[in-house]
Order: sequence, then C-alpha cells, then structure tokens
Amino acid sequence: MKKKTFEDTVSADNTKNKDTKGIKTLQGDPKKAIVKLAIPMVVAMSVQTIYTLVDTFWVSGLGDNALAAMGFVFPFFFIQLALTNGLGVGGGAAISRRIGARDKAGADNVGVHTLVIMLLIMAIFTVLSLAFVDDIFVLSGAGKTTGLAVAYAKVLFGGSFIIFFSNVGNAIFRAEGDSKRAMLAMVMGSALNIVLDPIFIYRLDMGIAGAAWATLISFGLSCVMMLYWFFVKKDSYLSFDFGNFSFDKGIVRDIFRVGVPASVQQISMALTALIMNLIIVAVSNTDGVAVYSTGWKVATIAIAPLVGISMALVSVSGAAFGARDFEKARVAHSYSIKFGLLIETVLALATFVLAPWIASVFTQAESAAHITDDLTFFLRIICIFYPTVSFGMLSSSLFQGAGKGMNALAVTILRTIVMTPIFAGLFAFVFDMGIVGVWWGLVAGNGFGAMVAFVWAKLFLHKLLKTGPTARPGEGAFHS
Repeated sequence: MKKKTFEDTVSADNTKNKDTKGIKTLQGDPKKAIVKLAIPMVVAMSVQTIYTLVDTFWVSGLGDNALAAMGFVFPFFFIQLALTNGLGVGGGAAISRRIGARDKAGADNVGVHTLVIMLLIMAIFTVLSLAFVDDIFVLSGAGKTTGLAVAYAKVLFGGSFIIFFSNVGNAIFRAEGDSKRAMLAMVMGSALNIVLDPIFIYRLDMGIAGAAWATLISFGLSCVMMLYWFFVKKDSYLSFDFGNFSFDKGIVRDIFRVGVPASVQQISMALTALIMNLIIVAVSNTDGVAVYSTGWKVATIAIAPLVGISMALVSVSGAAFGARDFEKARVAHSYSIKFGLLIETVLALATFVLAPWIASVFTQAESAAHITDDLTFFLRIICIFYPTVSFGMLSSSLFQGAGKGMNALAVTILRTIVMTPIFAGLFAFVFDMGIVGVWWGLVAGNGFGAMVAFVWAKLFLHKLLKTGPTARPGEGAFHS
C-alpha cells in the first residue's frame, strides 16, 4: 500500500476545504439558501438587463429601422443563448444533484463533460449560422432592415465561443453555490458594455455593428474572468481534468435529460418571437416590430429578478433532490414563488406608472418618435403578466433541479408555441382587435401557461412526499 506523503495530506485537506460557503449553503436551510444565492443573481441579471436597455437606447438613436433590425436578430441571438443556457442548466443541475449526494468526483466529471459538449455545439452553431446568415433574415421578413440585421448578427454569431463559455462557466459557478463570482463576472461584463456602446456606435461610427461588438467584448471580459478562476487560480469547488477524459453515456444522458429540454424551452421562446413578428407585420408593419422588440426588452428588466431566483432554485432544489430531501425541495419552491411574486407585483405597478417616461427614453430619435404612444400602451398591457411569471418560471426550475426536463419543456411549449400565438391570433384577427389584440394575447398565453406549470409542480411534489425518500424524481437523475 502506498504511504501517504505530506503532499497527499495537503491535497486531502484542500479537498475538505473545498466544502465552501456555497456548498454549505446548498446543503443548509432552503429559505436562506434561496435568498443567499438569489440576491447576487438578481443583481447580476438586473444589471445585465439594464445593459440591454442601454444597448437599445443607443441603437434607437440610429432610427426605427435599426430598432426593427435588432428585433429581427433577437430571436436568433436568443437561440444562441438558448443552446448555451440549456447546456448550463443541464450540467449545473447534474452538478448540484451530485453535490447534494456528496459525490465530488461525480460533480467534477459532469463539469468536464459539460465543457466538452459546449465546444462541440459551439463549433456546429458557428459554422451553420454564418453560412446562412443572409438567408435567415430574408426569410424572416426583415425586408428593408435586412442589411442592418445581417451586420449586427455576423458579429454575435462569429463570437459564439465567447458567448457560450461565459454562460456555461457562469452556470457551473451557480451550481456549486458560488453565486457571488457568477454575479461579479456578469456585472463587470455588463458595465463594460454600457461604456463601450456609445464609443463603438457613434465615436467610431460603426453603427449597429458597433453595438454587437460592444456586446461581444463585454461577454469576453466575463469569459476571461472565469477562465482565470477555473484554470489558473483553480479555486473553484469543481476541478477539471481533461487528460483522462472519455465520454460517459450516463453523464451525457443526465446532462441532456435537462439540458436539451431547457434549450428547446428557450428556443421555443425565440420561435414565438419569430411567430409574433410575423403576426405583428400582418396586422401592422415594421413599426409594430420595433414597439414589440423594444417593449419586450423593457419587460425583461422586470423579469430579471425572477431569472436570478430561478437560477438559485435550480441549484437548491437540485441539491435537495440529490439528497432525496423532498420537503426541502417543496419549501424552496414555495418560498421562491412568494419571493418572486412580491418583487414582480411591485415592478408591475412601477412599469404601469412610469410607462410614458420609459417609452420617451427609447424613442428620442426623430425617426422613432412616432411610436412613443404605442410603446407606452404596450408597456401598460404587458406589465399585467409580470406577477404570473413567478408561478411558471420557478415551477420549471424545480423540474430542472429534479432532472425532469421534459416536464419543464412541456409547460413552456404550451405557453409559448401554443397558447401565446393562439391567443394573439384570436384577439388580433377573430376579434378584430388588431395590434392591441396581439399584446393581450401575450398576457393571456403566458398567464395560462404559468398556472399550468404551477399546478403540475405542486402535484409532482405531493406525489414524491407521499411516496417517501426512496422515490426517484427522474429516472437516472442521480447516477454518477
């Protein structure tokens, strides 16, 4: 038997010390864990959303065609984010479950698999998106804004590695309970974007492409920070050993069981945006797309706190399911919804009151001033659904933490691909409400889908609690 050396002892002590505050938080009181992990991510998501609004503000100075071009690019950029965020959710949930089961070696292995899969998906996406970028926007109905949309999209598609790694790396930090560093990377990148936007767009006279470069460079800063923490400083809970890597089918299935549905969830949202653009153009014109894309970005800042809470819930519930502590998962789910509902109600009221001022900020350019009233009206309708998002988004996060990605996917598709376009088309065409009907369709479709998700999550938890700690939330969910 090999004699233990001093170096082995130090290594063992370091492994013990890697039970960081984040790990202890995940394994402790679920209410405290939700607050501790959610607050940094709420801050990060809010700042990141503010930068998208600032991005929109500076682009609005280029006119309504530039705003519409961003609206046409948004669904495809969202698909790019969906692939990386889905992988991050799948890998992160699998990591959290192994942390809950106190299996560090298994968590490390999932982390390595997640990064390797990321590189493969990124390479395929980059090649395909750049090869067909012109055709994409011609077919999506961009019309006179096609040139602007292509100029903006080429930069974002070409920098896919930066966007992919910054999001997946962030998800890994969240999975191990280190939401503070995840927040720091996101906030620093977003702050840089806010500074670079006016410089690239106007000072360097790069126009809409300058906005894309500012976004890519800001993601790049986050990317560099996480590469340093993972591979230079090496002080994360997870360790990455690529030397002896070989694909483990069980781990790949575990990641994809949540990751693929999570990506499809987000892609379905992007497809909904495409469908909504087509409906809007049919009942209005590209001005309607400018109102929708700009107003929806304003809405995302109100939903940003929920995204932060949902990220925390995936990690906390994942650790709870990994430990088969279903009561802890139930408490985390209920508490997070109450937390989110309170925040979103306040933000809905604020949006309704401040809608005219918000609209005027994003329509200062002479060529965009004519959509100010329409944007104000849109904001006052869309804010109605803010509180209901809590029920849907956080129930989906619970399913993801449990390894039940298909449940989360099913309710999201019902809300996005099915109910929202149906209600929008019904109100706009059948009830002859025009563009106003489209806005009410957004509210009704999202609200209905959110309540279905909430009821399903409650029934899911009730069944697990009734069955007891030997129940398995997802087939193979805890395999190492």
